[in-house]
Amino acid sequence: MDAVVLLGGEGTRLRPLTYDIPKQMLPVVDRPMVEHVVEWLVPRGVRRVVLSLGYRPDAFLRAFPGDEVAGARLHYAVEPTLLDTAGAIAYAAASAGVTDTFLVVNGDVLSDFDVSRLVAFHRERRALATIQLTPVADPSAFGVVPTDASGRVEAFIEKPAAGTAPTNLVNAGCYVVEPEVLDMVPSGRRVSIEREIFPALVGKEALYALASDTYWLDTGTPEKFLQASLDVLRGRRTPRSLPGVPMLRAGLFVAEDAVIEGVLEPASFVGPGARVAAGAELSESVLSAGAVLERGARVSASMVMEGARVGTGAVVEHSIVGPGAVVGESSKVTGYSVLGCGAQVPGGARLEAARFPTT
Repeated sequence: MDAVVLLGGEGTRLRPLTYDIPKQMLPVVDRPMVEHVVEWLVPRGVRRVVLSLGYRPDAFLRAFPGDEVAGARLHYAVEPTLLDTAGAIAYAAASAGVTDTFLVVNGDVLSDFDVSRLVAFHRERRALATIQLTPVADPSAFGVVPTDASGRVEAFIEKPAAGTAPTNLVNAGCYVVEPEVLDMVPSGRRVSIEREIFPALVGKEALYALASDTYWLDTGTPEKFLQASLDVLRGRRTPRSLPGVPMLRAGLFVAEDAVIEGVLEPASFVGPGARVAAGAELSESVLSAGAVLERGARVSASMVMEGARVGTGAVVEHSIVGPGAVVGESSKVTGYSVLGCGAQVPGGARLEAARFPTT
């Protein structure tokens, strides 16, 4: 089966990091998020992945120059202009010559759901499209999907006002789609699958949905993006693999050539060539390849990306330090702050829920 992976979003809530790195190319522990998504699909029958690219396609082309990723054959579909979700799906399917039932997944969603169940349900119902649903505490930020007893979708309510949703089951960003649906997508303009195509399919009584309470995470915010890595390290998800980095004990992964002079606390990952200096402490965090914690630095529930440096006595808590960034001596970065690639935080600075630099 083919799968179209939607990768066109600009990742605005993770700026300034995503000015340089598309969101789906940001690492979850040790590898780009998109690799984790494809790894999830391959054991469930996906043999070819069509990467639907809009924003910064160059980053994906550099990362995966061949015709394979995570065990699946690879096809690139680069949108000539931004086409929105349905337009992107139709363009990608046409570009790859998709002619049979196929999957669509959002490239910034991580899940343990068995999509083969969704495909079987879809075929049993003879649906034109079938949506995976997941329960959430606050459905107002999602597409809410009430169904009847058979799973037929009765309405598709995109981002209802708080307190008005008829159910807490929302669109989980994974669909099974028949090729006939592509004929419903007008060409030459932006078309939303959530606001146009799904409501039209409801009118045809041809849209179904299947709910699951298995692991599901939308990584769009700094908090959720950090959670993706920490869930692996805390054992809430089974790591498929952490290449070249052995597990010293439960939840603690340290590369053989890492230099550890300070303290490591689970659940943490220390990549190749990284260094934790004497008096420094890393707790429930990712320290990527070549990154450094200098003497007395403390990092907790955070991600310090490749080649970044946390200076002497500095503190990073619940935050993201971009590749090559420097957190100055005795500074403090907290509250899901996001530091861009190569950012230079002055010594003694205090950043709380900040985006740095701001332009």
